[in-house]
Amino acid sequence: MGKYKVFIKPAAVKEIEAIPQKKIRQQIIRRIQDLATDPRPNSSKKLTGHDRYRIRQGVYRVVYAVEDEKLVIYIVKVGHRKNVYRGAL
Repeated sequence: MGKYKVFIKPAAVKEIEAIPQKKIRQQIIRRIQDLATDPRPNSSKKLTGHDRYRIRQGVYRVVYAVEDEKLVIYIVKVGHRKNVYRGAL
């Protein structure tokens, strides 16, 4: 399996920047970078009714889509677990 390219939507970048704790922001960024080598780690879950996955980092969730044919990962949404699944994914 090759290395995937990770693209973060501009809205997701803003969501990461809005996280108040620098340490948690860094942990989330590290987890996103790790997806490039393993797009579906054991800790990931497929979202019901969507062709997307999520990983956990504390109380925060990272929602992403994987395109295996192109070796691309799209980070769609990052947020607190109580809000991340609301609205359009």
